[in-house]
Amino acid sequence: MAQKAAKQQAARNTAILKRTHLISLAIAIFFALLRLLIFRASCTRATYLLYACFSAPAFFIEFWFERIGRPVTAPNGELKKSGQDLEAKGLTDFMWDVLYWTWGCTVAATILGDKAWWGYVVVPVYSVWLAWTTFGGMRKGMAGMSGGDSGADTVNGAMSNRQKKQEKRGGQKMQYR
Repeated sequence: MAQKAAKQQAARNTAILKRTHLISLAIAIFFALLRLLIFRASCTRATYLLYACFSAPAFFIEFWFERIGRPVTAPNGELKKSGQDLEAKGLTDFMWDVLYWTWGCTVAATILGDKAWWGYVVVPVYSVWLAWTTFGGMRKGMAGMSGGDSGADTVNGAMSNRQKKQEKRGGQKMQYR
């Protein structure tokens, strides 16, 4: 079977995109119906403006996922491109987090009112935290590359308890290169 992995990727991406679009449509309909029918008194122009502003990132992310993840087929039905993996780590994973959080804030704003949009403040805070921990981990990982000292203290500090006990007993000494 030719291109089995590409065909599986294309099928997985198609299912993910379909599910994403259906959930987004359901949330938009839920917002419109509840705000127009049940919470009509608290529904103002500002409500729809807030909805448009805070849902724009989710719509952009959906459009982007559609653009990079939708499989492309030739007119004869042959798979030309399977699309990028929508379950990849990194930026794609972060975009899924933003999309899920936007959906949660939309549902909360539908039920609780316009004050629930303040929950969207978590996204930039999460972004800063993620960037800080990524940079901090990278900084720690490259700390030994400075070459400033001989590294004798760091080598002894990195010994396991077993190695320390063996050297203390006078047994086999560990040789470091």
